[in-house]
Amino acid sequence: MGESNGSVDEDLLLKEFFAEVSEVERDNEVVRILSCFKLNPFEFLKLPFDSSSPEDVKKQYRKLSLMVHPDKCKHPQAKEAFGALAKAQQQLLDHQERDYILSQVTAAKEELRVKRKKQLKKDTASKLKSLVDEGKSEQEYEQSEEFQQQLKLKVRELLTEQEWRRRKMAMRISEEEGRVKKDEEEQKEMWKRKREHEEQWEGTREQRVSSWRDFMKSGKKSKKGELRPPKLKTEDPNKSYVQRPVKRG
Repeated sequence: MGESNGSVDEDLLLKEFFAEVSEVERDNEVVRILSCFKLNPFEFLKLPFDSSSPEDVKKQYRKLSLMVHPDKCKHPQAKEAFGALAKAQQQLLDHQERDYILSQVTAAKEELRVKRKKQLKKDTASKLKSLVDEGKSEQEYEQSEEFQQQLKLKVRELLTEQEWRRRKMAMRISEEEGRVKKDEEEQKEMWKRKREHEEQWEGTREQRVSSWRDFMKSGKKSKKGELRPPKLKTEDPNKSYVQRPVKRG
């Protein structure tokens, strides 16, 4: 019961606080949200990478969404900013999306650590200080504003590279699907033409058969009374109309 009352009191305080927030502050928050790096929901919610629990995400979303709620904020793009926050919350509450982004954060940290080690090898003073502090300086450095800014930029870089790869892959898949579809359409068109040809051939079958029958009839013996040319018989020497072969030589 105590926890429930505590939650209600917190909500009430939050509402009272934002009732006092000036219009300029609300407008500035809208501008900040809309200028965030599109692929990183942590930036939209102003959350550090190590604050990714569902409770942290929901609490921060509620706080910022009250700032830019279209009913409270008069900025013309308040609705767009409000939608961007909702999308960021949805991404971080999806464990697959959150794990993917955190994996890029881990990769970014490793790259920055490798880069720092190379720098320390060149800088003797920093190397000695690191050895004296027994590694504590590195932990402190990673909590510094400088490292956090570098990490933010490196995460942007890695997320951009991954998104570019994803888009290229999607484009290749789309092109392949288009090629397959074109091949299928050409195949269908070929079969269609073949069917039409077969149907046309079958449709003229009777005509072809009739023509063949007429041709066969015309090849039979002539009817009675019809004049026929005489047959030449070269073996009969008494027929005057027969031209005998001429012997040569």
